[in-house]
Amino acid sequence: MTIDLIWNKFPLKQVELKLSKVLRCGQTFRWKNVNNVWSYTTKNKIILLKQDEEYIHYSWIASEDIRTQLKLNCHFDKETFEFIKDYFNLPIKLETLYEEWIEKDGLFKISSKKSAFDQFTGIRILRQDPWETLISFICSSNNNVKRISKMCDSICTEFGKYINEYNGIKYYSFPTAEDLSSNPKVESRLRDLGFGYRAKYIYQTALKFTSDEFPDITLDNLYQLRTKDYETAHQFLLQLTGVGPKVADCICLMALDKHDIVPVDTHVYQIAIRDYKFKGKKDLKTMNKKTYHDIRLFFKEIFGDFAGWAQSVLFTSDLSDLNNGVNKSEETEIKIEQKSEEPEIKIEQKPDSIVIQRKRGIILESPLHQENSEIVESTKKRSTK
Repeated sequence: MTIDLIWNKFPLKQVELKLSKVLRCGQTFRWKNVNNVWSYTTKNKIILLKQDEEYIHYSWIASEDIRTQLKLNCHFDKETFEFIKDYFNLPIKLETLYEEWIEKDGLFKISSKKSAFDQFTGIRILRQDPWETLISFICSSNNNVKRISKMCDSICTEFGKYINEYNGIKYYSFPTAEDLSSNPKVESRLRDLGFGYRAKYIYQTALKFTSDEFPDITLDNLYQLRTKDYETAHQFLLQLTGVGPKVADCICLMALDKHDIVPVDTHVYQIAIRDYKFKGKKDLKTMNKKTYHDIRLFFKEIFGDFAGWAQSVLFTSDLSDLNNGVNKSEETEIKIEQKSEEPEIKIEQKPDSIVIQRKRGIILESPLHQENSEIVESTKKRSTK
């Protein structure tokens, strides 16, 4: 079936948003790039984006089950534009933030290398759907961007709703909590699809959102975390199976409007040591809660209320696939050993692997993850009225 696309555009310079960087820097995992057109699905349409020096061009393809109506074009044009503004946090002026970061970078940076804020413009934090972000970052455990993207694609194809087709590719919506918990075979099917131990985390987290046993864990409460303080949001997320402190911080930053939060991993730690004045061991072997907390506050003291945004630029500049090897960081192996109430991280350099372990086995890619208690699979489903 041939679809005649109607493209609209609005002015936005690449210093405010660079799609090719933002959509592949580890924040989001479902955007596809075919012939320089970026595509993504919401619950009722495929969104298409492309960019030139001066404009963002956008179009959409409605879900196949929506009948064409004369008023549909106007409605979906407006809806798509509003989605783009919200998803990319466009009300926040990035160029102004970069000016502030460059000034602060010059005061605190000890490395003689050119500033990441000069080299990597147009990188902003997304405002993603909290439910999708939660499940996506559970998938990020012991993983890389390419594989996480494959998992997110698989979970949509298997459990989501068919939307439509574009350029020979079939698109599906992201599955709901009900989609991922309505059948006890969901976990085994996820394992068949290559999710490994993450299958259990996803299924049990979905159950918590649909079970009468957890009345406070609802999608409404998840979305309302955008209006709550960081501590409240963080503690809510830690109730969920497969979510440790680092994953919770990623969700807070990328979905819940907590712009100052800096998720700390070994890349971020090495940036603090190598390029700034953070006092710590370059060859650190253990990192406890205090160190994690200190690094997060360290970046906030430098970059202020948008420290999480600034950190994303520094992190992106450290990814070799985006900068052709400049500032290339080695992959690391991270091990956690539970020795006391305050867990420690064992960090060992090892190419092409990130493994996180405790006495009871492999867990999340999080320096401070403490495994959540398991949910009983026979839990009574939350009744709908």
